[in-house]
Amino acid sequence: MKKEVISDRQGISIMVLFLMGTSIINISGLSAGKDIWLANIIAIIMAIPIMFIYARLQSLFLNKDLFDVIEMCLGKILGKTIIIALTLFAFFEMPLSVRNFAQFPNIVSLVNTPQIIGTIIFMCLCVWIVKAGIQVVGEWASFFVRLFIIIPLITIALVLNILNIDNFRPVLNYGIKPVFKGAYEVFLFPFTQTIAFVMAYSNFTHKKTPYKLYLIGLLIGGIEILVLSSIAVMVLGVNEASRLYYPNYEIWLRINIGDAFQRTEIIQGAMFTICAFIKVSIFLMATCKGISKIFKFDDYKVIVTPIALLIIILACYQFDSIMHYNEWGDKVWYSYVIIFQVILPIIIWIVAEIKKKRIIGIE
Repeated sequence: MKKEVISDRQGISIMVLFLMGTSIINISGLSAGKDIWLANIIAIIMAIPIMFIYARLQSLFLNKDLFDVIEMCLGKILGKTIIIALTLFAFFEMPLSVRNFAQFPNIVSLVNTPQIIGTIIFMCLCVWIVKAGIQVVGEWASFFVRLFIIIPLITIALVLNILNIDNFRPVLNYGIKPVFKGAYEVFLFPFTQTIAFVMAYSNFTHKKTPYKLYLIGLLIGGIEILVLSSIAVMVLGVNEASRLYYPNYEIWLRINIGDAFQRTEIIQGAMFTICAFIKVSIFLMATCKGISKIFKFDDYKVIVTPIALLIIILACYQFDSIMHYNEWGDKVWYSYVIIFQVILPIIIWIVAEIKKKRIIGIE
């Protein structure tokens, strides 16, 4: 299989769009209430050491993805078990993101269009870009990321007249506990979801490259999310933002500058589509690489289409409604993802450090 290599700029671009993902229209961390800005800052600080662990895993054994590292460090039996668990995790993350994308137009505009139509079209595009390879994903992301970096500035400029700083007051009115709960939510969604990138990509040009990619990607993406969620609270208030399915989309609905500048929400919809596309594509690539490792396939691309077909079915029929989807996310998702996004990577990192020292000692 041909070695796929991307530049630092392309890797950072993928990371930024991946992090923004569904955060373009959804808000994570609303448990913090008016202190959501503080929760986001704490979440970024919490995520930094995890990003260093992700980077360390890939710099310890250069040009080895997470599945290779697991097999090298934990052996065939235990290693294979953990690879299966991480592959299943990546697989079941995809229907959640795809469902979020597919139900979005049904709720805001195309109410009579079957969700499966948008899902099929979306997954066909994901199959195409995954089969094209990570280099195409990187080029595609590096083209669009420039627009997304300036989106918070544009948003602030357009809603400046309806921003209300009083929606942040009083600070810490309900104490620090809700802030840490909100920070925990943002930490898991979306920051540590970047474990998918550790599974999907491995060919770095230098040992320092992973550190640059994860840290810079986290800071840019994290600041974007911080600004967008803060704008949502300042414009809508905590109560209204909590009631809405897509608070950030609602902000763009309210932008109306004379008769010449209206219906700007289409921009938000397009941005959401692009970010969700990147996120699902990385998870699809990670899943296919995991399955290829388990069954010893030479090329992960041969199973991309069958996996995508399974995702289409799950995305359309796993949940009865958006209420069921949100309830499952709030009550179930946060309870188990920490195992795959934080606990397992830390354990693998510790074992990998010991393994590396032994290899150096033998040499």
